[in-house]
Formats: sequence, structure tokens, C-alpha cells
Amino acid sequence: MLRTHHCGQLTKSNLGATVSLAGWVDSVRDHGGIIFVDLRDREGVTQVKFDSALRAQAAQLKDESVIGITGKVENRPEAMVNKNLPTGELEIDATELIIHNLSETPPFPLTDAGGDKVNEDLRLTYRYLDLRRPKMRKNLAVRHRATKSVRDYFDSQGFYEVETPALFKSTPEGAREYLVPSRIHPGEFYALSQSPQQFKQILMVAGVEKYFQIARCFRDEDLRADRQMEFTQIDVEVSFIDREGIYTLFEGMLKKVWKDVLNHDLPTPFPRMAYKDAMNRYGVDKPDTRFAMEIADFSETFKTSGFKVFQSTVAAHGSVKAFNAKGLADVTQGEIGALEDIAKTLGAKGLAYIKAEAGGWKSPIVKFFSEAEKAELTKKLNIEDGDIVFFAAAPWERACAILGRIRLEAAQLLVKRGKLSIPADQWNFLWVVDFPLMSYDEEKGSYAATHHPFTAPVTEDTALLDTDPKAVRGQHYDCVLNGMELGGGSIRIHQPAVQEKVFKDVLKIPAETVESRFGYMLKAFKYGAPPHGGIAFGLDRMCALLCGTTSIRDVIAFPKTQKAQDLMAQSPTPVTAKQLKELHIQTVIPQA
Repeated sequence: MLRTHHCGQLTKSNLGATVSLAGWVDSVRDHGGIIFVDLRDREGVTQVKFDSALRAQAAQLKDESVIGITGKVENRPEAMVNKNLPTGELEIDATELIIHNLSETPPFPLTDAGGDKVNEDLRLTYRYLDLRRPKMRKNLAVRHRATKSVRDYFDSQGFYEVETPALFKSTPEGAREYLVPSRIHPGEFYALSQSPQQFKQILMVAGVEKYFQIARCFRDEDLRADRQMEFTQIDVEVSFIDREGIYTLFEGMLKKVWKDVLNHDLPTPFPRMAYKDAMNRYGVDKPDTRFAMEIADFSETFKTSGFKVFQSTVAAHGSVKAFNAKGLADVTQGEIGALEDIAKTLGAKGLAYIKAEAGGWKSPIVKFFSEAEKAELTKKLNIEDGDIVFFAAAPWERACAILGRIRLEAAQLLVKRGKLSIPADQWNFLWVVDFPLMSYDEEKGSYAATHHPFTAPVTEDTALLDTDPKAVRGQHYDCVLNGMELGGGSIRIHQPAVQEKVFKDVLKIPAETVESRFGYMLKAFKYGAPPHGGIAFGLDRMCALLCGTTSIRDVIAFPKTQKAQDLMAQSPTPVTAKQLKELHIQTVIPQA
């Protein structure tokens, strides 16, 4: 090795010892006859002193140059002690300097503050420099410890880690896939696996019983802060288990990860909330329960209202909902306009609201309300001076979605004003359960699986598959943390007859399509498939929350931009005509 210690390892016990260190120049300070260098590696920083014998050589050094030094460990002069560093009382009196590489001036400061101020595209173009920043090094370390903790946990529970293929067959009923042309089979394609779903169920048929994998998955979809085209799942499948067993198993995993990484004891079991309850109270199936501002339903209140917008919505079997953003009556017209624009993107025609100020209510719609309606609003929402109430009148699901999003935006406005505190280290885990098994697409006139078509119905609802599929609850569950879905899964259908009924009778997938996409799976189920279930957790999202960042790009070493580009390696790129010919492919440039 080119070093005896890491830069953050030296302590008072090393005084007088001769040591060798290697790393990057964090800073250079010329104090006349002596040059001081803060030498940095992955583990920390140590001050190195170069006196007259090495001064000329050390004078060449620039920040981020790579060097090796040998020298004696000494106490720093009392006036130079840095109490902010673990090694701040020590320095190395260098007797040897090796310059491995001199660095050019970096395109942005490699401090946390400096790097955070520059455009993310610049950081991603020079990702190898961005990853030198302390925050980014910490994020990689957290991801490593979290992944190790997961593996240790499942090993202790008797699981096998099994790799499944990345090249799979195309199953276009899910998210858009990445297709991979086959050179050997002209005109035929693989698809990069969106998840190991079918393989892990086959492993249950194969008798593996307890499977897990830190699995790479691929989806060709629009990117955002919590979504990447290639991502990592903690993927699990278990035989002879029910929903309660899944909850207990994964609460144990999360408890261990939070203890190993943050030294925090999570209380278990996690609360449970039915899907409909989550939608009605929070407007979303992944509620952030760290703050209140719950949504209330006023459909019955406005059933015969003089305000025709609300009355007609209820008459058309829609919902009238509202919530009180307490203390936000000082919202500006610009902020109201921004909230209204958000509501419109979700299908609202506008955003009705009432401000409670100076002992009265201010709103164009108040004049249409009866005293009884006002009393019911006040009672349910505890309206006081300084509050603002937001309304949505629309079909049930849309009304929930509109106010669910406005609730989150209002919370951020309150945080900005110092009127609401949402602690970053408050971990509100939640299981959302009892999702509908099917949703009905009015435009297509057909049903679609709300999770995936392998999800088992709740046993007592199975008979409704023939008469009212929309009323069937699925054995589907999501684990939610602070408003982010960490993972989702279900107990699977393991009986071939039930699976065929879902494919053919409910989803109306043609028999030949079922055979081409899932035939091998249905065949396998005829050879003794055990009851089984599983879940997939987003490792990237989990690590982002552990690191206190809102973007999963901050916990992925080499992520893509929101335009699906790798700016460092400059991909994607065109390929040669020879490569296309080998794959029997021609490209067509879209017309502008």
C-alpha cells in the first residue's frame, strides 16, 4: 500500500510515529517559509507541513492534486488547533513528497456550499468531481451501509439472493419498455426487465421459498426528482405467507436499516390505513402524516346548496371537499394564482377558497352559502381568523387529487412563513392497504389492474369478479414514508383458474395474447404453485430519505438527467451503420 493510514485515522496515540498518507490536496496555504496543505481522502482531512527542504516541491501543488507524503506525527501549535476536525490537534511534518498528479482548476468549488450553488447539469458533466464533495461521499457511504444492512437482514431470515435476467420478453401492458434487438434472431427483441416480477413468482414455484435481490430495473418513462430510467429495487418474494407476515418481515428490515444507518429506533408495528381513508383524509394514497390539515367531505352539506357549482357536482354523484390551511390567510395573490394553476393541471376549472379575516369571511362564493352551511364548515374545519379554506368540487377521485396536491403546496407555504414545522428526522411510516383490485377506464370501456394482474383478490371478494370487479379489494399494500411510496407489493394469485379468469374474463386479454406473454407462467402454476406474496422497495428512494435529500440523483453515483442523458459520458449517442446492419435495423429521423 502507498499509505500506512487514512487521513481521518490519526490520533494522539500516533504522536512521534512516522506515517505515510495519500490523497487529494484540499487546500494550500503559504506561510512564508512553510507551506501547509490540508490532505484529504475518503475518511477525512489531515494537515501536512512542508518546511524549507520540501518547500519548492510543495509550491507546485494546486487544489485537487493527488499526492503521497511521509512524515512524523506532531502536535499542532496551540494557536493552530482546529476543533472542527477529528485530526485538528495534529499535523504531519513531511519528510517526503510524491506528486502523483497535478490538477487543473476545477470548474466549480468542491465544497458542499459551492457545489450546491452551481447548475446540476455542470455537476453531472463533472460527476467525478461532484462525488468528491463531502455530502456526496456521505451519500454513497449511507447507500453502502443501507444495502449491506438489507443483505444482512435477509440472510439472517433465511433468504437466498438470486439474480434474475435483465434481458426479458416484451410485456407492453406495463410502463414503456427499453427494447433490445437480437442480432441472432433478426426482427425479434428482448426488453430490459421492468422488474423481476414473473421470475420471482417462478422461483416460488421452483421451491426457493424465500428470495430476495438487489435488482436493477429499467423503465422508459419521463424522469423527475424521484424517478430514473434505471433504478434499484429491494425485491422480495416469500412462499406460505400472508399480508401480516409481509408487514412484520419488512418492518423488521426497516427497523434494522434505520438503526444501522442512523442509530434510530423505529417504533413498530407501523400504522395501517385503508386506501379510501387515505384518499378521503389526505387526497393521495401516499399521505404525509407529519402534519394535519386533513380534508373533509361536504357533499351532504351542499347537496341542496344555493351555490349551483357545488349543488350540481353532488347531483352528478361527485364530491365537494375542503381543508383548512390554518394561518395562511396572508397568502399573496401571486401564490393563490400559482395554486390555481396547479389545480387546473389536475382537472379543476379553478380553485375556490375562503379567507377568514377580521371576524368575517372573504370570498366571492360566501354570499351563496346558507348559515347552516357556514356553521357546518366552521364546525368541521375549526375555522378561525387567519385561516384560509380551499375547496374542490369534482368526481370523487379528482376532488381528492386536487386537494391532496394543494394541501402539500399549502404546507410548504406555511413552512416558508415559519408557521408550520415538518421535522426532517420525523419518520412517519404507514401501510396503505385495501386498494381496489381493478379500476375502470371509461374511455376504453374496460378494466385495468390497479397494481398488476398477478395480485390476488381479498378472499371474501373473489365472487365479485363475475359481477362487480370494481368492488373487489386486492391483497395489495404500499409502505409509505413521509409522503413518499417506499415500496409496494401484494399477495399473488397462485391458482391457475383464478389467474386465467382475471386475464380473460375481467381484463379481457385475448387468449393468444395471454398465451404469448404469460403462457409459461400459467403452465408452471399447474405443477404445484404455493401460496406466495412479495414486495419491492425502492432502494434509491429509501437512501434519499436516509440522506435527507429530495432527489434520488443525489444517491445514485452516475444518474441520468431529466432529459434522460448522461452528460459525463455524453450518452445516448448515434451508432454506426455497420452496427445497425448487424442488428437488421434502419433508423428513421422524425420530421420536425
